[in-house]
Amino acid sequence: MVTLKGIPSIISPELLYMLAKMGHGDELVLADANFPAASVCRCGPTEVRADGQCIPELLQAILKLFPLDTYVDKPAAVMDLVESDKESGLAVPVWETYSRLLKEAGSDKPLEKVERFTFYERAKKAFAVVATGETSLYGNLIIKKGVIAVEDRC
Repeated sequence: MVTLKGIPSIISPELLYMLAKMGHGDELVLADANFPAASVCRCGPTEVRADGQCIPELLQAILKLFPLDTYVDKPAAVMDLVESDKESGLAVPVWETYSRLLKEAGSDKPLEKVERFTFYERAKKAFAVVATGETSLYGNLIIKKGVIAVEDRC
């Protein structure tokens, strides 16, 4: 449990530290329970465990702590459906939830859909991967950190 004022309790100290270290343009992967987080993190990004946590609640808490990048067309990306799931008409309701939360946080830009293996490669270049307990199919999400406005100069 985080014992600081204003920090959502769903944000662990380890995740808070990772978020604080991120800079403008760095990407954070919120990985579902089926995502190969440990394998991807062998290639560079830091793995942060958030077992048992659902991505929508975690996303909502994270978006209270940093803005999305406003200098790109699509500051959030999901893993696109594989062809057989597209053909079967698989619905992904969690994407609507993500879009709503992103809009509530001030971003009305559409989610970018990234092909599965391209998503994995992009995740290998992320700043960190948060391994969650999210069970929604195609629940993986990448968000790009924006600029935090400076109130006062040093």
